[in-house]
Amino acid sequence: MCVGIPMCIASVEPDRGTAVGSGRGRTETLNVLLVETVAPGDWVLAFQGSAIRRLSPDEARETDAALDALEAALAGGGSYDAFFPDLADREPQLPAHLKGNPR
Repeated sequence: MCVGIPMCIASVEPDRGTAVGSGRGRTETLNVLLVETVAPGDWVLAFQGSAIRRLSPDEARETDAALDALEAALAGGGSYDAFFPDLADREPQLPAHLKGNPR
């Protein structure tokens, strides 16, 4: 499985097409040519040394929570409600595109 991680941009070198991003305990230089413009403080989804797309701060927080839950599951941790409070205590629902379209 390929997983991108949210990173906050710390500095940008536009003439080189790179930026320094930090996230999930690491800092790395990212190729930002796939993203229109980035500035310090912006969030991006990083994968294999490249910024794939910009993220809102909320998307970055939700992605980090999902990655935290994945790490807890891999470590054998119990309840995951704290990682997904919006999903706790409600009935599961299929997304609209999976509900089917009877023809």
